[in-house]
Amino acid sequence: MNASSVSAPRVAILMGSDSDLAVMSEASAQLESFGISSEMEVLSAHRSPARLHDFVKAAPGRGIRLFIVGAGGAAHLAGVVASLTTLPVVAVPLAATSLNGLDALLATVQMPAGVPVATMALDKAGARNAAIFAAQVLALGDPQIAEKLEAHKLQLARSVEEKSARLKEKLAASKK
Repeated sequence: MNASSVSAPRVAILMGSDSDLAVMSEASAQLESFGISSEMEVLSAHRSPARLHDFVKAAPGRGIRLFIVGAGGAAHLAGVVASLTTLPVVAVPLAATSLNGLDALLATVQMPAGVPVATMALDKAGARNAAIFAAQVLALGDPQIAEKLEAHKLQLARSVEEKSARLKEKLAASKK
């Protein structure tokens, strides 16, 4: 759980291994920037299925409204979570094998009909986007999160304008 969180976690960030923490902490940081509390847990669809089942089934009672799940390789974790809940599941495929995440990406986007999993990009960009997507879902019922998302979009636009201005300055300087 985030130390700075004042409210109960609304998003559960799950990963198959503690080696995934560097990537999945990006999701936690992005959620925190929107004022959304989260909890993180290492769970395995293969090595601890009973623990995974118990965690997912108890999550709504703890206030969890959405799962962000990072997994590499066969990437079964997100699909198993989705099979156990009606809450939204957002997957972050991780580059954990010699296939550099292609295996996880393909496994994640091939969920059977009736078991939807929203799938983001690989690794850190995917983890950040998963958090933004989670914020968008939660913002449907929370005007404060919606306002923070609007501010985030404005900041993205400003950063592009700033980069463009710097590029024009560099190009002008190189022509002199």
